[in-house]
Amino acid sequence: MGKPTGFMDYKRELPLAEAPAERVRHWREFHAHAAEPMLQNQGARCMDCGIPFCHTGALLEGMASGCPIHNLIPEWNDLVYKGLWREALDRLHKTNNFPEFTGRPEFTGRVCPAPCEGSCVLGINEPPVTIKSIECAIIDKGFEQGWIVPEPPSHRTGKRVAVVGSGPAGLAAAAQLNRAGHWVTVFERADRIGGLLMYGIPNMKLDKHTVQRRIDILAAEGVIFHPNTEVGKNYPADKLRQDFDAVILCGGATKPNDFFTKTEGRNLQGIHFAMEFLHANTKSLLDSSHQDGRFISAKDKDVIVIGGGDTGTDCVGTALRHGCKSLVQLEIVPIPPLERAADNPWPQWPKVYRLDYGQEEGKALWGEDPRAGCKRFTPFRSNGSRATAELPRAISPARKKSCPLSLSYSRSVSPARKINSLTSSASTKTRARTPRPSTASSPRASPAYSPPATCAAAKAWSSGPSTKAAAPPANAIGF
Repeated sequence: MGKPTGFMDYKRELPLAEAPAERVRHWREFHAHAAEPMLQNQGARCMDCGIPFCHTGALLEGMASGCPIHNLIPEWNDLVYKGLWREALDRLHKTNNFPEFTGRPEFTGRVCPAPCEGSCVLGINEPPVTIKSIECAIIDKGFEQGWIVPEPPSHRTGKRVAVVGSGPAGLAAAAQLNRAGHWVTVFERADRIGGLLMYGIPNMKLDKHTVQRRIDILAAEGVIFHPNTEVGKNYPADKLRQDFDAVILCGGATKPNDFFTKTEGRNLQGIHFAMEFLHANTKSLLDSSHQDGRFISAKDKDVIVIGGGDTGTDCVGTALRHGCKSLVQLEIVPIPPLERAADNPWPQWPKVYRLDYGQEEGKALWGEDPRAGCKRFTPFRSNGSRATAELPRAISPARKKSCPLSLSYSRSVSPARKINSLTSSASTKTRARTPRPSTASSPRASPAYSPPATCAAAKAWSSGPSTKAAAPPANAIGF
């Protein structure tokens, strides 16, 4: 497993990322590729640990410990160290259909938070192996070298299978079933294939060219895609059962869980759910580079995000790229310690303080982490054209204990977990924060985004005219 003394010879190194204050000016991914010698040194740090907890995929105290899909991490770390990249790709594909979605350098994901690194044996007393960076490098090299190509099955069983939903679960199910020789048809109610991968995760975190590339491969392998098709509405469920030998339901949990449903003033204008905010933003970006105005804009506004997790961070990063005036994020949990607490031992997921990409960008712009703990919330009130509320306690040492806020709330339930998010507006007097610097190259005038090429075979993009919602009113987020 790597070099016997590698964990002593080399320190943990991560690929460089674009400076936070610069990357908020665009919607592209911002990761740099690490040089091959550096990646080999990082692979060498994977020690002969005897029992590699990194791929155990267990739940400890309700948290993931190790890779949930049991990636063969020590094996492909060793192969990268030896320069055997094609063999490393083969081992990676043994357990992971789409490594390009899960492997990414620190701070952003692409999608996976890397519980493997949290349970790395080296992480007991040293920084863990850079597993995510190595995984990302393996799959990226596979595409660069032309090793990843469509591989249609050599024979067909004649069985027809319908997959309802084209998110991560739907695409993985389609890939596995098609590989077994069945004819697979994927139904998606949105105008583009990809589900959460396409519309639920912002482009700077997961570039849609990456999603479309995988969809194109699946289509070339024989998977049929039907966007703009909602089973039970414009495609009868009975017809689905008649036309197919088996049906797999892979729909995501897109119905919001309104945490504040009984809170006084919840129905005031300007209160939004996270997925409403994120979905509309990405769709407008892909459709028109935000020229159509069909998204909830945070430009020049004071924004509050209530709730943490990946979705909360994505709301933060999106609002910053819109060009918000200021931003604060409230979480119900206290700020964690810098190191593991006594009741959070290895190999549990380390509940330690870390800056995700959105918070890192906020700190770069305003000099402090935008997050603060807040356990209680008072009723929403109307203040002219916006909703307001009062925080019951200090949100940071530099801010007032009681501050009226104009809010835009958002909470959604993802397929994996429930996440609170709130985007909002606040009076400039509510916090001691320096206004966002104004420059000629402000992200408010972000460069045009070029959508991925259309997959004609799969009709993965809009097939025919799409029904678009009217542009929101100017004060749609309670400003």
